[in-house]
Amino acid sequence: MASKQSSTANFLAPAVAVPEPTNGTTTNTTPLASFSFGARSRILWQNFTLQELSGSLGDLGTLLPILISLSLTNQINLTSSLWFGGIWNILSGLMFQVPMCVQPMKAIAAVALASKMSLPEVMSAGMGVAAVVFLLGVTRTIHLVSYLTPPSIIKGIQLGTGITLILKAYDLISSVFWPITLTTWSDNLVWALFAFMFVFSWYYTTRVPTAFTLFLIGLVFSIANMLTTPGGTAGVPSIGFNYPTPIRVPTPEEFGMAFTSASLGQIPLTTLNSVIALHWLVEDLFPKMAHRSSTTKIAMSIGIMNMIGCWFGSIPYCHGSGGLAGQYRFGARTEVSIIFLGLLKLLVGVLFGSSLIGLLQFFPRSILAVMLFVSGAELAMASRSVNLDVDKDEIQRENYLVMLVTMGMLVAFKNDGIGFVAGCVAAVLLFWQRVGWREVMTRLKMWKRWGKNDKEEMPAAAPEIVIEGV
Repeated sequence: MASKQSSTANFLAPAVAVPEPTNGTTTNTTPLASFSFGARSRILWQNFTLQELSGSLGDLGTLLPILISLSLTNQINLTSSLWFGGIWNILSGLMFQVPMCVQPMKAIAAVALASKMSLPEVMSAGMGVAAVVFLLGVTRTIHLVSYLTPPSIIKGIQLGTGITLILKAYDLISSVFWPITLTTWSDNLVWALFAFMFVFSWYYTTRVPTAFTLFLIGLVFSIANMLTTPGGTAGVPSIGFNYPTPIRVPTPEEFGMAFTSASLGQIPLTTLNSVIALHWLVEDLFPKMAHRSSTTKIAMSIGIMNMIGCWFGSIPYCHGSGGLAGQYRFGARTEVSIIFLGLLKLLVGVLFGSSLIGLLQFFPRSILAVMLFVSGAELAMASRSVNLDVDKDEIQRENYLVMLVTMGMLVAFKNDGIGFVAGCVAAVLLFWQRVGWREVMTRLKMWKRWGKNDKEEMPAAAPEIVIEGV
């Protein structure tokens, strides 16, 4: 058993290689090699509980606003997004065996909405990110970045991302007001207050499916609001057999413009939050299953998802630490939750497809904002372990400072890459002041030498690995 030392003091120390547990079988970094239909599949039905169903809906606060906004402007194909979102949910559950969320790429969505990108340009942006992240995964470069990154920087990224989600929850609810009128009866701050109180009244128990309950209430309100709004009945979903169809191939000009304007901003967010921070969060929440969610596998999974789905006009998808935190907070504990969500997306995509947009745009923002707020708070809570097993007060202050620098720059500039670089600079300079530049260079040389000899056994964690009993 290995335990991580969350200390900036040890982030330049050579680590001891710990092979991944095999459970009697050989491991493979290829995502498709993670399928297991043996004993694990026999207990899936036992975990099919109301708690897991509630947890599967914990990420709706992020998913629905982006999906609705891009669908209304025809910048993505809703049918393809539901189909491939469902497929990736199911495959992620089977591969990683934890509630590994599948969520839209937020930076691409923000640029697409602001600059009114066309559907082929959104496709190109997703494929550009997919190619880079897949390359980082297949060459194990992402593994090296994860290994070299101090824990305090990872915690700063988690804290900053959590705060960013909370701010996005405010943006979502900023146009909702207190008065209850004939037009605002289903979406106002009163319902937001009730939803907030409902979630935190049952915060320490998973017996009450809070997310599932809020989703049902929001769905009822959506249907009632659509039927009572003048002209709203024109958007009633129609039942049929809907399936994805290939979209035209983007031109080199569209691909180049999309990559420079949207992909470059998404790549730091995906590599740091959707891969590295997510891997660390899985280690915190599901330590026994963390070996299945290595940075290499997560990066390759994101690459494969978008190199396939984007050709059909699907919204660019990734994994994410915020989505996992939200689903975990609302009750998700096994892969059953996202497998259920995947089946639900597939069913809705087949039966309703793009006709569903007329109903989704009536979903109360007050409820979505509360769910997004709770997801952000849960992710930010992961940073509380930044000084786990650290006894020296000087090092504790150093860790907190690096974490706050990373968080502050990330939130201020709304860019994970800037937060990451600022945190790295602060960590190295603080470490240098404490131990001296000669010691820093000595440990960097030990890194280089150790990495050459043992690159295949390089552990996924950045700090020193201590083997218990040795």
